[in-house]
Amino acid sequence: MNPPAGNGRMSSLEMRASLSLALLFALRMLGLFIILPVFAADAPRLAGGDDLVLVGLALGAYGFTQGIFQIPFGMASDRYGRKRLIVFGLVLFAAGSFIAAFASSIYSVIIGRAVQGAGAISAAVTALAADFTREEHRTKAMAMIGGSIGLTFAVSLVAAPALYGRIGLGGIFGITGALALAGIWVTARVVPPEPHGGAARRTRPGALGEVLRNADQLRLNFGIFSLHAAQIAIFLVVPVALVRYAGIEVSEHWKVYLPVVIGSFVLAVPLLLHAERRGRTRFLFLSSIVLLLSVELGLAVCLDDPRMVFVLLLAFFVAFNVLEASLPALVSRLAPLSSRGTALGVYNTTQSLGLFAGGAAGGWLAKHFGETAAFVFGIAIAALWLVVALGMRTPVEATERTFSIRAGVDPVALREELLRLRGVRDVAVAADKGVVRLRVYPESFDAESASKLIEGETNGIGQ
Repeated sequence: MNPPAGNGRMSSLEMRASLSLALLFALRMLGLFIILPVFAADAPRLAGGDDLVLVGLALGAYGFTQGIFQIPFGMASDRYGRKRLIVFGLVLFAAGSFIAAFASSIYSVIIGRAVQGAGAISAAVTALAADFTREEHRTKAMAMIGGSIGLTFAVSLVAAPALYGRIGLGGIFGITGALALAGIWVTARVVPPEPHGGAARRTRPGALGEVLRNADQLRLNFGIFSLHAAQIAIFLVVPVALVRYAGIEVSEHWKVYLPVVIGSFVLAVPLLLHAERRGRTRFLFLSSIVLLLSVELGLAVCLDDPRMVFVLLLAFFVAFNVLEASLPALVSRLAPLSSRGTALGVYNTTQSLGLFAGGAAGGWLAKHFGETAAFVFGIAIAALWLVVALGMRTPVEATERTFSIRAGVDPVALREELLRLRGVRDVAVAADKGVVRLRVYPESFDAESASKLIEGETNGIGQ
């Protein structure tokens, strides 16, 4: 089931897998995003909902349990298969949604959100997308998933206020539960069968420790933590500010969010395509962090100015869309196939902990020091991220390494093993010519492991 070597275009299998997993991810993320535009303004209707700390915990509880379970889910998906873990996680998410749908107090919502988060499938979904795609197309696949997150965010911002006016917060939670059940159908019927025949996998010993010691992956993990912490803190305050300073009722907030989100896609997509063509990915990445920092500064100063809030929201979504598409592609590129689920589990754990930190810290700061304090928190975390990201190495183009092999080598098995190594983009085994050619990323290629593996099958050396 490995995609065939291509001509620069995604194969039909890669396209189907990428689109279906993006759809699945979108259904899943809707449960997180769809309450953001309305929850803070609606929470006082619930028993205990007038406490901003508890409101922040309700928003962040999802991220807390996600943070606990992402790594176990990712590691389990390496061993037992991605799709099994995805279905199990969607069942938990649906259960949590229905608990929150019938909640009459803020405490019940916190419990429901925690159960939702326990279905931590993000690592399994992104690892499955990486399994299906070749290195040269993985950025496209991850961009589809990242784009689906941005699109889901956009749909949530527009649809949530309208739905809230008709079915209330409980009805919105009920819809997210139904969509999670629909996600199970998508997993079973639309997502292609898993590569490698669905055979049980062996998690490579030491994979977790290797991921946790990789400096570049740590930078990316801190980045996704910071992005989502800032996101939750912003939407803890902005919906209330739109009501207070702009006089826009919650059910009418879509009139603000719709043009902002559409405009952000119009701006972000060309930037991503241009940066990839011109080799300016690092520049765009760092520029987006600077833009995020500028948004936090602007909101801290101009929260009572509706026009400036509109402009700053547009800037936020441009930065969010660029960063959300870039980060998982970089993580999957650094991780070897055999521990990709583990690496993405760590990545999604820090993402989820960012959600929790943004909700908990933002709510506590807003309660004790006023709304502006939530943006000061965002300023601090974005500035720290910028400092950390400056040390990131600039990705370089893949280069070719050639090794000689002896007659009688199983080319399929050898290619399969070599593709599992970190930094390997593609493998071509020409048994009739006695060579194997690797396309590798020099900055992350595990040359020592490649040599040991090939020497076990070959007599060769080579450059």
